[in-house]
Amino acid sequence: MHEFSLLADLMRKIEAVAREQGAKKVERVKIKLGALAHISREHFREHFVRVVQGTMVEGACLDIEVSSDQNDAHAQEILLDSVTVEE
Repeated sequence: MHEFSLLADLMRKIEAVAREQGAKKVERVKIKLGALAHISREHFREHFVRVVQGTMVEGACLDIEVSSDQNDAHAQEILLDSVTVEE
């Protein structure tokens, strides 16, 4: 359930960026997982694929960077790094 709320918030951000750019489709999403984000790259990918079904993000390439720096100010966060859209 926790993952669902994280992904729902992330989807709102991705779709907002896409709308701002007048996009019809999202081609690529780059995410940064903090070292203490409590979700693995694989687990995040599984949830992401489910959440984007039927949206403009479905089929987008997902790049996930995982930080190993536990002292980073964003170590517990999942950050949207970039969104590439098809115009």
